[in-house]
Amino acid sequence: MIGFIVAGLIIGALARLIKPGKQNLGLLATLLLGLVGSVIGGVVASLLRTGDIFELNFLGFIVAVIASVLLVGTAEAVVGRRRSVRR
Repeated sequence: MIGFIVAGLIIGALARLIKPGKQNLGLLATLLLGLVGSVIGGVVASLLRTGDIFELNFLGFIVAVIASVLLVGTAEAVVGRRRSVRR
């Protein structure tokens, strides 16, 4: 479980580095988006029979990072929309 959290942090941090621009997301949001991306990557790898959902493998890692980049972009759009409405 701790390994899964650490992987989520790493994948979330990589997603924020890959996504251009400044993201107004905290550490907890980065962790959660990385964890969701990790689960998505694990599910895709499991469906393609390249590994188990909780097993770290190359394809799952790549899909997890891509999913996390998309999730960071979505979260950034939602947070940005909320802040522009408040002003």
